[in-house]
Order: sequence, then C-alpha cells, then structure tokens
Amino acid sequence: MIRNRIRLYTFAGSLVLQTLAVYAQTQPPSAPPAYKNATDTAAQNRMHSFYAGTGGGNNLLYLGSTMSQGHGFGFASVSYGLMDKIYFSATGYTVNKLSPFTAFYSLGLSFNHTFNSWFDISAGFSRYNVSAPLRDTLFDNFSYADVTLGFDWKILYSKISAGSLFSGDKQFYLQTRHSRYFETPSFAGGKAFFSFDPYINILSGTVVSIETSGDVKETTVSPGFRPWRKKRQGSNPSPVTTYNEYFGLMEIDFGFPAAFSYDFFTIELEPGYVIPLYSLEGSSGTGGFLFMASLFLKIF
Repeated sequence: MIRNRIRLYTFAGSLVLQTLAVYAQTQPPSAPPAYKNATDTAAQNRMHSFYAGTGGGNNLLYLGSTMSQGHGFGFASVSYGLMDKIYFSATGYTVNKLSPFTAFYSLGLSFNHTFNSWFDISAGFSRYNVSAPLRDTLFDNFSYADVTLGFDWKILYSKISAGSLFSGDKQFYLQTRHSRYFETPSFAGGKAFFSFDPYINILSGTVVSIETSGDVKETTVSPGFRPWRKKRQGSNPSPVTTYNEYFGLMEIDFGFPAAFSYDFFTIELEPGYVIPLYSLEGSSGTGGFLFMASLFLKIF
C-alpha cells in the first residue's frame, strides 16, 4: 500500500531527494544520477532539464541524527536544472507508521561549477518543513546551507563540505568525503551501463559532554536526542549535571552505491554502515546498517 502511494506521489510531482543535493557526494556535483546515462552526451549544453525520482530506505540519517526516528521512509521528488549549474528541487517524505502521509517536505537550491579537470565547487541551501502534528515526534522546521570543495585526485574524488544548520541556535558541521567512481562499458546499443561509487564519509560537528555528580560521562549529539527541535531535552539540567559543548567528530559512515542506467532512467541501490563516535546512549538510532533504493527519471 505504502509503495503504491509513493509511486503515485512521484508521478503527481514532488523532488530529487535533497539528501542527494546536500549529501550528493556519491556523484560529482554536475547532475542527478539520471543525468548520467550513456546516450545523453549533449545534456551538459542544454539550457533546461527536468527530473523526477522516488525511493525509500530503512532509516533516514542526516547530519548525525535520524530524521525518521529509526523508521523506514519513502520519498518522491522533482528537480529542475538550469544550464547544468543551478538546480531547484522539492521533495516529499513519508515515514512508516506515522501520519499524515506527507510527514515533511524539503525545498532546495544548489549551484555547482567545475573549474578544471581536478577542482570544482558547489553551494546549496535547503529548507525542511514538518507537518505540525509530527513536530514533537520528529523534529522542528530548520534550514541548512553549505559550501563544498571537490578535488579529483584521479584515484580518489574528495569533498570538503562546511555547512550551518539554522533552527534556533546555529550549528556548524564539517564533512570530508572520499569516493572512487567507476562504471562498466556501455551495452544494449550504447544505452545502458552499471556504475559504482564506494565512499567513506567523516562528519564533525557540535557534540555535548555530559557529566553527572557520580563522575559518569557520556557524549551525545548536540543538543541531544533531537538536535533540530526548539524544545530541547536537557535545557534545564539538574544541579548535579554539567553540559559542555565542543566541536568534535560525530560519525564515520561507509557506503557502496550501485546504479543501473538505461536511456532516461537510473535505478540505484545503496547499502551503507554508520559508526557513531559518541556514546551509545546518545546515538538514538543513528548507527548501524542502512539501505536505500531509488529510481530517477530524466523527463527532458
């Protein structure tokens, strides 16, 4: 039932997962996955492009926290590209066992530019809005902006991304990502190929050291279980508890995206594994095995 509704949601028209715009480190920033097909060699010179996508996974992690609170999720998306440099996107998300059906949605704007064969730059801004009945369950509305530098070392493609999350107080994040993209020779009349992009990503940000009167310490993502809620947990700590914020490592994650592209569509499967670098008490479902499947369509 959920899968059928997601498909309908897609073709009715909601966006290319903004996670791919901010998280879009599995591919060079030139375009969404559906753009990477063997027969579309002239696409870079097109003034306009339009994409649609749908998919889902077992847990939606973003900036060290679980946006779906450990539940499975689905998404449907549309994206408009201008000169293969500027992309406007909109995405609707559904979370298993929660209602309303559209748990939250995102709007995004991104820009990318390739200077030469080894250096590129991109910047993005996204806004996430949550359905009012779910703001206490999931998270509060927030915005995120980042700037990313890309370096092609031939053997590896590296990205350094600095961003800030706006929801009450500002929170700064730094990511370094290293990947190795490769693809098979094309077949089926030059219309199809397989591609792979294994990666390792290291996320740093604000974390909190919590010390109780019994000298028991734990470290968790700042400012706690749901870092994007205005009503923070622990905002009024007891006198025997001390909270100290500092900038440090938050997590390391690994992934192996594998995609099949044929003419106007791309199917992508991405297994991954996340290792939180803070206490298990503060992980709140942000560690372990992840899996996401996506379908992207190039409309024009």
